[in-house]
Amino acid sequence: MCDDDSLEDMIQYQLRSVGLSRRQFGALSLGAGVISLLPPRAGAAAAVQESEVDIKTPDGTADASFVHPSRGAYPAVLMWPDIYGLRPAFRQMGKRLAESGYAVLVVNPFYRTKRAPTAAEHADFEDPATRTALMKLAGSLTADRVVTDARAFVAWLDSQPSVDRKRRVGTVGYCMSGPITMRAAAALPDRIGAGASFHGGGLVTDKPDSPHLLIPKMKARYLFAIAESDDQRQPEAKDVLREAFATAKLPAEIEVYAGTIHGWCPTDSRVYNHDQAEKAWSRMLALFKTALA
Repeated sequence: MCDDDSLEDMIQYQLRSVGLSRRQFGALSLGAGVISLLPPRAGAAAAVQESEVDIKTPDGTADASFVHPSRGAYPAVLMWPDIYGLRPAFRQMGKRLAESGYAVLVVNPFYRTKRAPTAAEHADFEDPATRTALMKLAGSLTADRVVTDARAFVAWLDSQPSVDRKRRVGTVGYCMSGPITMRAAAALPDRIGAGASFHGGGLVTDKPDSPHLLIPKMKARYLFAIAESDDQRQPEAKDVLREAFATAKLPAEIEVYAGTIHGWCPTDSRVYNHDQAEKAWSRMLALFKTALA
């Protein structure tokens, strides 16, 4: 989770680093052609069942996409989207992960404000009203709220017959939700066994509630797939993370992905880097295979 200042700084930096205007960035971030951008799958994919679900939380009713293999019980994975929210690209990514043998819940983290979709197609950051609305949504996700949600979502997953409760849970986040995975892992250390953050923003801050300070409370193995442009902005973050995980004696794969721009993993972004996104996806699958036991 990023606070408003961190998220705004990150956006401004990315625009400068790639020479884009806010209008161009908005067009790139929610580009057309979700299906055409989906990476090819290797090997046989499991048949899956997809459904739209409502989940009761202490703060209301969260809408989400739930997809799992058609038969049997599997490890659960909780997937959090980026600032643009639950949308077709993330439903497709959840489906792809389910086809690899996981029961995947892709949530709308902004349910307290509105049901998905929470951003218009091709949302334009240069439009003042759009930008203000998205920043307000991101700012609404306090540390306490995301922990409340993580507890409710994992409890819901554990009530599903398609979830193997003897296996640990994975959690995945993008941009602003990279830190959310860390808060979830710290809040549910006996349940969450693996986390993956893709171009996460605000993982290491100078504030007393910085996500990296929660690492001693975790029992999860981790993958941090860092955008090169993010590393240029905050090169010390990767070293802070490495030291914190080493001190906690927790395995963590922390890598800067060469040639990538912040936002390079979701399949509906035109800064999507196919080869590097595929590499990061494969590393996530390798992590889950060993950690969700």
